[in-house]
Amino acid sequence: MNYVLIFALMLTTMTSCEKSTVLDEGKCPAEIKTYVEHHFPGKKMLQCIKDVDGLDVDYEVVLEGNYRLEFNKSKEIDNIKGLEKLPDSVIPPVVLDYVKTNYPNNIILEWDLDKNIQEIKLDNRIELVFDLLGNFLRIDD
Repeated sequence: MNYVLIFALMLTTMTSCEKSTVLDEGKCPAEIKTYVEHHFPGKKMLQCIKDVDGLDVDYEVVLEGNYRLEFNKSKEIDNIKGLEKLPDSVIPPVVLDYVKTNYPNNIILEWDLDKNIQEIKLDNRIELVFDLLGNFLRIDD
């Protein structure tokens, strides 16, 4: 019985440990470097951090110009924040068209992909929620 308790305690300890490692640019995954070069040409990568939390792995990238990108364990983008307009190429076309049509005087500063939705934040602080296909769902507070 004590072995089960010890094993459970060890498993909890091992899976609850979060470890962040700053990677040299050369060790940042190629998929991430390619994404940055394609969508943020001319922006220097200032930092690439690998976060390991139990079995979950993600990457956080900081670019010059105050852009912060987050990638999941498959090295796919799932969050982008900036103090300036995000490049059109990082926003799904349907979502971008909706914003250009309904908020022509605003710019997108943040895009976030969750399991079932994607959200954007505009420079006027309005947050718009879309489904994964880009269909508008609601305005969030």
